Amino acid sequence: MMGRDQRQHGILQGIKDMTTFRPKYITFDCYGTLTNFQMAEAAQKIYGEQLDQPRMARFIKNFAAYRLDEILGDWKPYNEVIHNAVERTCRRNGVAFHAEDARSIYETVPSWGPHPDVPAGLAKVAKEIPLVILSNAMNEQIMHNVEKLGAPFHAVFTAQQANAYKPRFKAFEYMFDMLGCNPEDVMHCSSSFRYDLMSAYDLGIKHKVWVNRGHEPANPYYEYAEIKDISGLPGVLGL
Repeated sequence: MMGRDQRQHGILQGIKDMTTFRPKYITFDCYGTLTNFQMAEAAQKIYGEQLDQPRMARFIKNFAAYRLDEILGDWKPYNEVIHNAVERTCRRNGVAFHAEDARSIYETVPSWGPHPDVPAGLAKVAKEIPLVILSNAMNEQIMHNVEKLGAPFHAVFTAQQANAYKPRFKAFEYMFDMLGCNPEDVMHCSSSFRYDLMSAYDLGIKHKVWVNRGHEPANPYYEYAEIKDISGLPGVLGL
């Protein structure tokens, strides 16, 4: 197991190495990394009165797992992903399922705003390098979230456009094709290993930034610089 000092050294070395690299684009995950992902809160609002705290925590954990499972096959609209994930979670937890509850959760997505650190950090970086989003989103929803981020984006790509959700390689390959670049030309920034950074590593994106928002534990195998929030991104780039 990697000790704390070794991990810190690796983080600092990763940041040092990246300050000499100027990417053609910085590519971002949106929900969770930039936008405050509030799926658990939306579920809590609907099911919190039916479940005690331990059962609600289990429901939220199951809901996250089923959402991931739902996107690993062929593309389908995100409202179907949510519908199916909620239905499976309810079945597993002995809770009555109502389609209108799943729809209500889906319809909260456009209202979500950024983490507080995002607008200023992005604005500083956007002055120097084009910003791009690759999101597991629907076209009808994503721009409502992007317009709240407080910085200009060169391009916003969705799973609907790519006909595939991350972590599938097809989503990333669609982005590279649309940008006319290669994996080594970008820096990819995400708070998730399972959805983003593992695939980025496998696809040959050499410059990766993990935004440690507490969603997942560190995993230095995937070779990244770590920042606690987007305010640290200009420093990674030496800006």
